[in-house]
Amino acid sequence: MNVARTPAELEPFPRAVAIGSFDGVHRGHEAVVDTLLDTGLVATVVTFEPHPRAALGNRVELLTTPDRKLELLAELGVEDTLVVRFDLELARLVPGEFVRRVLEPIGAEVVVAGENFRFGRGRSGDLQVLRTLGFDVRVAREVTGVSSTRIRELLAARELEEAARLLGRPYELDGTVVAGDQRGGTLGYPTANLGVHPDLLVPPYGIYAGFARGHRAALSIGVNPHYGGHERRIEPHLLDFDGDLYGQRLVVELWRYLREERAFESEQALVDQIARDVEETRTAERPG
Repeated sequence: MNVARTPAELEPFPRAVAIGSFDGVHRGHEAVVDTLLDTGLVATVVTFEPHPRAALGNRVELLTTPDRKLELLAELGVEDTLVVRFDLELARLVPGEFVRRVLEPIGAEVVVAGENFRFGRGRSGDLQVLRTLGFDVRVAREVTGVSSTRIRELLAARELEEAARLLGRPYELDGTVVAGDQRGGTLGYPTANLGVHPDLLVPPYGIYAGFARGHRAALSIGVNPHYGGHERRIEPHLLDFDGDLYGQRLVVELWRYLREERAFESEQALVDQIARDVEETRTAERPG
């Protein structure tokens, strides 16, 4: 997939364009991309960075990092993606000006959107405005009950299986392995310390079963209360893995919530519980 940061970087081909945040690239977004592909034109997504609500001063917990979003769109078959910087100047554009600056230069002919799509200053643009401006508007099929907001609610409640159903895949923590306490190796269960994008949604503290790099993974999210920790750590233990992940990107799928994190009466009790967590991880099934 070709990724552009300005309209001038894209050839003005006849394009079918979808516009939106596409946070999570969930099943609703997949329906939009399916409609793009059905047009036979160059399938193009116009998306924003940062998230529009974040640019307007609101806290937004992202379901995908910006890079992972682009990878997922490419996997769905999107040919070109235009990543537009969202700032106050862009937010103030009336629909006609947005079209003139962003859509016309890239050759957009068809716009694909959901029935309730809005754009432009004060959300004043809708599907009828797009038709008035000369676009062939195609309405994507609605996927009932699927939204980024709903998926965030499910993850906050540790309902990973239902979140995966709406996403179409397990939820992922995407980050880079950074230096940690290296305590897990001394217990017989070495872990990676995952540093993630500061705005990526991280589910509540606890122990989870998941998957990364071709291996099942028992994952701890929390502060290591047994050792009196205070800083949040995301620490996956990859089962049957022998290697050094330091400095590498690691994408961890979350499959199942196992238990809350807690302190133990002894280190041996902690080790025994980790062993049980690992065995549960071996039997976990991938949701989605």
